[in-house]
Amino acid sequence: GIVGVLGYGGGVIGRYCDRPDLFPAVAHFHTVRVNQPASKYYTTDILRKLCDLWDPRGSGLTNMHGSTGDIVLLGTTTDHLEPLFYELTHELEMDLGGSGSNMRTPESCLGMSRCEWSCINTQDIIYDITQEFQDALHRPMFPYKFKFKASGCSMDCVAAIARSDCSIIGTWRDDIRIDQRS
Repeated sequence: GIVGVLGYGGGVIGRYCDRPDLFPAVAHFHTVRVNQPASKYYTTDILRKLCDLWDPRGSGLTNMHGSTGDIVLLGTTTDHLEPLFYELTHELEMDLGGSGSNMRTPESCLGMSRCEWSCINTQDIIYDITQEFQDALHRPMFPYKFKFKASGCSMDCVAAIARSDCSIIGTWRDDIRIDQRS
């Protein structure tokens, strides 16, 4: 890539201004993708720490779960990338998400943690996929991006079918049951 952190080929999208002489404040305006936890559960403490990390090193603009599913930190300079990455991984124990020609950060619905219709544990599935394909998230090896998404039921809340290359959908597996009393 054009810019990034040592050892990773993804996670940072390099953005440079064509006219830094006219717009020096945005001469560099790199985007950093942060791997979100399965089902996007956060404590307020971790959100505060993320903001405290981002404020001195970036524009302060964030996009919580844009089309990528990742936490998107918008607008930092090249010299801030390594310190930001170090604090993100060592202090917050979070990692960069996928970008470029590699696997993107796997995403799931809330699954069994909040949904009575979920037929599978989407959080466990996405955690296992993330661990199994960790290298594919950070070291581009594909000719094009690749996305995994998991929905706990056929409602497909995360639009896994429409927005991924490999969709995992929980379905009912048993005889159909009808409650005749209702």
